[in-house]
Amino acid sequence: MLTSEEWSALCLSLRVALWSVTIMIVPGVGCAWLLARKRFYGRVLLDALIHLPLVLPPVVVGYLLLLSLGRRGWIGGWLHNAMGIDIAFTWMAAALAAAVMGFPLLVRSVRLGIELVDTRIEQAARTLGAGPFRVFVTVTLPLSLPGLLTGLVLAFARSLGEFGATITFAGNIEGVTRTLPTAIYTYSQVPGGDAPAMRLVLISIIVSFAALICSELMARHIRRQIGAPGAEGGGARRVRA
Repeated sequence: MLTSEEWSALCLSLRVALWSVTIMIVPGVGCAWLLARKRFYGRVLLDALIHLPLVLPPVVVGYLLLLSLGRRGWIGGWLHNAMGIDIAFTWMAAALAAAVMGFPLLVRSVRLGIELVDTRIEQAARTLGAGPFRVFVTVTLPLSLPGLLTGLVLAFARSLGEFGATITFAGNIEGVTRTLPTAIYTYSQVPGGDAPAMRLVLISIIVSFAALICSELMARHIRRQIGAPGAEGGGARRVRA
């Protein structure tokens, strides 16, 4: 059985992961569409900037967030002085750190999904009078749902396992910012902490594994519904714009 501290770490991790996905989904889909469908000056720079957290040490990302959103940061200082809002060393800081680290995975998956959508279908919808936003919502987004779903699950799993940026920006405060990874780290540093650390490790593996399985099953179902190539039992269906 899990102790109250272990339950707190598990619940906080799930809360942080869900909120991080919520934070990144709209800008993530927007950036993915922009990179997949538009050609503009600075596109390569934007692409590199989005994927930068994948190659930077997570501690660097967390430190940059602390400098900008901490109480002495140029954004965090304004929020504190003008609105009395503190972000650093709160559970929302953990969610923001996880969102930044998982953002590239979401954008990359959604972008690949959008690039697989035949542009002729979008053009056909436009010739029938649909505007760009309606084409995206009714044609592009539904056809790219497998990529979106994959990106959401990858971002969720990445948020669930985020450590470096979280401990730098949000800290390791019991009951406030102590997520599964930071709790495992804490238990591994104290005598007699091997048993609770192993329990949390197993829980992390089970939750991540379950998320990946559910993602694959849902993606297969969506591919069958839209008649995407590679779907089991799904033939090519004609998509009506």
